[in-house]
Amino acid sequence: MVSAVIVAAGSGIRMGADKLFLEVAGLPVVGHTWRRFDAHPEIDEVVIVIRESAHAEFEALGKQLALSKPHCFVEGGMERQHSVNNGLSAVNSNCEWVAIQDGARPCTTNEAITATLAAARKGGAAVVASKVTDTLKDSGGTGHIIRNVERTHLWAVQTPQVFALKIIRNAMLAVSAQDAAITDDTAACELIDQAVALVDGDAPNPKVTTAADLPLVELLLRQ
Repeated sequence: MVSAVIVAAGSGIRMGADKLFLEVAGLPVVGHTWRRFDAHPEIDEVVIVIRESAHAEFEALGKQLALSKPHCFVEGGMERQHSVNNGLSAVNSNCEWVAIQDGARPCTTNEAITATLAAARKGGAAVVASKVTDTLKDSGGTGHIIRNVERTHLWAVQTPQVFALKIIRNAMLAVSAQDAAITDDTAACELIDQAVALVDGDAPNPKVTTAADLPLVELLLRQ
């Protein structure tokens, strides 16, 4: 059984509003994300991690979408890792694989989900990513360039991030034991020396972070 955990407990402070409920291409941002995972043939259930104050909005959104898979809501935590842990605790008891997705990443393709699931099944963990193509510089915190950063082997990781449930739970236990702060779930795997396969995404998969992201997301969703 495969469960999708959609992390949608952020505050959207940088947007001046809840970015997840900004309408784009006819639906709230998170509505596109939810519908994409609900419709994927390999996903059996959807767990959405939310802020308690947004429960009514998510309930209303669920009624608006033509959903086919079981879903549930669980309250988020102080940091992303706490929200993910809460989501992992809420998956079905028969779950073997979990796909963790940013609620604010609505353009993830079915092909990306399928490829990441397949790669994870081979080695236990996988993530959609794109090779870094921009020239990178290190400022050392000075506000000035101090050195060039070699980009040949650098990747920008995205979501979904897919794991065997037992692996990501063990990794998250290591995060708690070491009181580590992580910004994505693959970082937890590093703490237990779990290899994570990189799946080269062949389509744009932006995350809505600021208002400047919305026109591109609108274009991609309408295509």
